[in-house]
Amino acid sequence: MANIRRNKGCIGILTGGGDVPGLNPAIRALTIRALRDGYRVVGIRRGWGGLIEIDRDKTLEENGDSVIDLTEDIVNRAGRTGGTFLHTSRTRPSHVPWPMVPLHLRDRIQEPEGDATVDLTDEVLKNLDYLGIDILIPIGGDDTLSYGEHLHEQGVRVIAIPKTMDNDVPGTDYCIGFSTCVTRTIEMTHALRTSAGSHERILVLEVFGRYAGYTALLPTMAGAANRCVIPEHAFDVDHLTELLVRDRELHPSRYSVVLISEGATFKGQDEMSFEGTETDMFGHRKLGGVGESLANLIKERSAEYNGGKRVNVIYQKLGYLVRCGNPDSVDAIVPMAFGNIAMDLVTQKASGRLVCVRRGAYDHVPVNTVISTKKLVDVSRHYNTDRLRPIYRDFLGSPVFIMTGSM
Repeated sequence: MANIRRNKGCIGILTGGGDVPGLNPAIRALTIRALRDGYRVVGIRRGWGGLIEIDRDKTLEENGDSVIDLTEDIVNRAGRTGGTFLHTSRTRPSHVPWPMVPLHLRDRIQEPEGDATVDLTDEVLKNLDYLGIDILIPIGGDDTLSYGEHLHEQGVRVIAIPKTMDNDVPGTDYCIGFSTCVTRTIEMTHALRTSAGSHERILVLEVFGRYAGYTALLPTMAGAANRCVIPEHAFDVDHLTELLVRDRELHPSRYSVVLISEGATFKGQDEMSFEGTETDMFGHRKLGGVGESLANLIKERSAEYNGGKRVNVIYQKLGYLVRCGNPDSVDAIVPMAFGNIAMDLVTQKASGRLVCVRRGAYDHVPVNTVISTKKLVDVSRHYNTDRLRPIYRDFLGSPVFIMTGSM
């Protein structure tokens, strides 16, 4: 069937990975600018999943569960809200488990043996052509964007936008969702202080952060907690317990607070703490439980540092509470800027670029930056491994979010 295009072509937008506040403002900015510049805009539902679910034997209307033509009215209604109205998934088309292969493709693809996956990249390329998409704009973290880089290598015009509450996409100081995550973590930690103080307990809060500890370190730097433990440094639980008991003794309300990243590990522990053995399409097992384990160990060992009397502990996993709801002001402004920079690159006929913030200014870098390195906390510069807390010096020349400079 013939594709209906505007004079300047068609732009496809998708969001992949975890939801964060700021995605809808980015979609809104992209769409309004693109429509007014003469482009057609297609929203792809459920991230990369939508691009493998399309059935080319059906009409565009019949594929409405996978794609949607975006209008100013649609994006204006969603543009001030959290989450992503295009929905999201952790699908990676190059590694699709057989049970996730769409039914309409199974008669033309051989079922793999065992747990092997199927590469549906050829289907993605054909579906992009079917949709008439000239430029693809994925919004996601390094897992989502690494597949965007793969499509760029296959000849697809790709402009990528970084999103992750962990702020760990290489090549950018800032990722959509990070500010709201930090803001919510600080707010909720301060709110939970009333319970910790009322019962004279130690408060253990588990936050997101698989490999990078920004979401624990920065709130602690802002005064939300006494101590923090991050994935970049394996910690000694006895030393941490001693510090927290001492912090509790010094506080007028007799409580103390520690933030722990979900990817943190105890000294001598071989791997992170996981909820089970099942993995997502990027090979990641679901993290969880390290905060609860820490809380139990602190309670068990606290008597040694508290005159023989055990200290009770409150444990809370903040989880989705810091990624739900509406964006804060930063995550309303940055997505607007990212969307418009992406459109600047589109009009310049650029491809294979990652919109970013570098050294405090908006910029763009090659999209293959997302697969070239890991973006982690510089422990020697920002984390006191003896005190288990941030280093409070040498801020001059640092980005606004201190330790979040790009590689």
